[in-house]
Amino acid sequence: MCGIAGILSPNPAKITGERLKKMTDALAHRGPDGEGCWLSPSGLAGLGHRRLSIIDLSPAGAQPMSCLGRYTVIHNGEIYNYRELRSLLQSKGYAFSSRTDTEIIPAAYDLYGPGCVQYFDGMFAFALWDEKEKTLFLARDRFGEKPLFFYRDGEQFVFASEMKALWAAGIIKESNHNMLFNFITIGYTQNPADGTETFFNDIKKLPARSYLLYHALTQQMETRVYWDPRPEPPLPGADKTSNPPADKSESALLATFSTLLSDSVNKRLRSDVTVGTSLSGGLDSSAIVSYIRRQPEAPTILPTFSAVFPGFEKDETPFIDLVTRHFSLENYRTEPTAAGLIRDFEQLAAHQEEPFQSSSIYAQFCVFGLAASRNVKVLLDGQGADELLAGYSKYYPRYWRELYSSDKKALAPELAAAKRLGAAERWTWKDRLASLLPEYAGSFFKKRRIASQFHHPDLSREFTRSGVSYYEIPPVADLNGVLYYNTLMNGLEELLRYADRNSMAHGVEVRLPFLDHRLAEFLFSLPAHFKIREGWTKWMLRAGTEHLLPSGIVWRKDKIGYEPPQYRWMTDKTLGEYIQEARRSLVKKGILDPAILQKKIQPMGAHAAENYDWRYLVSAACLG
Repeated sequence: MCGIAGILSPNPAKITGERLKKMTDALAHRGPDGEGCWLSPSGLAGLGHRRLSIIDLSPAGAQPMSCLGRYTVIHNGEIYNYRELRSLLQSKGYAFSSRTDTEIIPAAYDLYGPGCVQYFDGMFAFALWDEKEKTLFLARDRFGEKPLFFYRDGEQFVFASEMKALWAAGIIKESNHNMLFNFITIGYTQNPADGTETFFNDIKKLPARSYLLYHALTQQMETRVYWDPRPEPPLPGADKTSNPPADKSESALLATFSTLLSDSVNKRLRSDVTVGTSLSGGLDSSAIVSYIRRQPEAPTILPTFSAVFPGFEKDETPFIDLVTRHFSLENYRTEPTAAGLIRDFEQLAAHQEEPFQSSSIYAQFCVFGLAASRNVKVLLDGQGADELLAGYSKYYPRYWRELYSSDKKALAPELAAAKRLGAAERWTWKDRLASLLPEYAGSFFKKRRIASQFHHPDLSREFTRSGVSYYEIPPVADLNGVLYYNTLMNGLEELLRYADRNSMAHGVEVRLPFLDHRLAEFLFSLPAHFKIREGWTKWMLRAGTEHLLPSGIVWRKDKIGYEPPQYRWMTDKTLGEYIQEARRSLVKKGILDPAILQKKIQPMGAHAAENYDWRYLVSAACLG
């Protein structure tokens, strides 16, 4: 991973080495191993880069990288199949002077044009300047693992890996009140209807699975979605890259799942620096460990990193111990505390840039910091499995509604099984209504939810009156539909933002094997009972790892995932003072009603639905 930045303008005064240097300095944490700036001969473009050396540590991997006499590229992320692509491109007559994955990008673009992204298996955000055509090509990976922001006005087009680089270039930092309204009232950190919107006015993000083509001479811009994982129907212009398996037997499908996940893990082990993995004690991170151990070129010593909370009822130490003993792992542990959160909070908020849902983010921040302290620059992690394989309990009602509509005989056994496993969700009249009259029910519940937003007890009248609700009920009736919604429209990208900023804060690269596009396409081609079965969420992953992991991990009934004792932390006197100061700040800005200053602070757990005081704390810190 790295940090990238660039400026395009017909005005040469806008494109200076000094201005680019300010931008890359703001991204220094993303790339502590090197830096570089480049100005185009035409004077229309300037590119900057901060390097985190992972593959080909030699100076040959330095960026900005110029190739083929016309292209200059800056790249953040990894193209995992770069070895295979290099061989393919060499067979087409292209030559390479480094062992980097970055050098693959301009050659592939030269051969395939914008369609080159279809060939890339990885996490990436890159910018490619074509001096001949005077065009800039920006692209972002399929899931949005790597960030890319931009600002555009009549004089310039400015982009960077993080918004702080845009602010360093002089772009105004002005909070987006609609995003803030939806975060405070319902916890949204994204606008499901507009993937470009951020918490700051006029600063946009390139959505996941998209590319942008900017024509410098005309200042015209076009964007396009290039990928859709669903078998039917594809988005306009989105190409398919794999086909569902011909053999539909359960054993064949489980074998395909295992093969795809194994290949994904194997490619994500490609590195010229030490590789480790996160280990929460849950199924997803444990599964990654088990698949790493199966690889023929797996590291002899696999360092693992965990967050533990001694004395907390949701501490996962016993499960971490179970996995480390099973695989004889080297395990390092951090114990995040309220004092640590208070000490690191301003730094944490500065790295995240936008509000975040809970203090679970801090636990992740500490894990990546621990890895950096042990000189481990690459960590594999289990994110993405919950969205692709239905790992959250909130998915039960969606599955039950699907059964109610299509297979009522299967519903009662599934309800009973989920209850035996401790699921808190219940089948109610609301679910029956949603199954029978999905459009009516969706409209009814949406209106109720939106009404609650505009009757929030702590917001000022002025702020509420100007608010616009972004609340959406996924417009789908089946489980796969809501998984698609959470994976690509509202949900997963928020978690990917947390992981990117937390890892980059420490100069660590995080890689996510579950977010392999071929694996996602395969999973979206399967019916719902491969995700939830006999009351078990993530059934396919459990079935696929029961011969690899201890049964106490595979068939765990609870789900935690780096949940800290946030309720206890929020009773800390100093943190309480921070929260009260945040309230005062938001009152001064006209966001909260002054009456909030007389209310007692309401401590809440990390996953509480109405965690308002936490939202006030992070809103004030991130928005300034």
